[in-house]
Amino acid sequence: MHATWYFDVISPFAYLQACRLSELDGKVDLTLKPVLFAGLLNAHGQKGPAEIPSKKLFTYRYVTWAAAKRGVPFTFPDAHPFNPIRALRLIIALGNTPDAVAKVFHAIWGKGYLPDNEAGWQAIQTACGITDGDALISDPAVKAALIQNGEDALKENVFGVPSFVIDGEVFWGDDALDFFTDYLADPTLFKQPHMAKLSDLPSSAVRKS
Repeated sequence: MHATWYFDVISPFAYLQACRLSELDGKVDLTLKPVLFAGLLNAHGQKGPAEIPSKKLFTYRYVTWAAAKRGVPFTFPDAHPFNPIRALRLIIALGNTPDAVAKVFHAIWGKGYLPDNEAGWQAIQTACGITDGDALISDPAVKAALIQNGEDALKENVFGVPSFVIDGEVFWGDDALDFFTDYLADPTLFKQPHMAKLSDLPSSAVRKS
């Protein structure tokens, strides 16, 4: 079975899920695709969690708690949201490998390095064992790949990160990993009567814009 994992390093939830990807070893062939979360939000007319003050504080507290609960190394960067583009392009330039993804994520969320300031950017490059990050991310093919990943995500109905996509089905959020794993074990999950009826469930009220 093959699936795609869409993620943005701006998301602490994507970091938490990235720390669990090894649980899928032997269960699914996974393609890792960095995307710009802001692009998904714009396409769907949504606000990010950090754009709603009360939700922002809850989110920051929750991920800090969740990381500690799981024993995951976690240092909140000094600013958030930040511009993730350099980090996303670097992952692409390094081949989208699990090793590159893990190193960049750990540098940002494990160590707290910001990809959009020079000290942080240098630290992220050091974590990846490179010194030519600016040259790597300036490659037009790398820039085009990030744009294409976003287009692919939208075509597959991805609306947030992190998201797994398999068989046209989207599994969104850090807390959906077990849901996704159960689907891998039983791909008929959504064909069961109590699940199948949800696809055509009508609305009895519509919020006025």
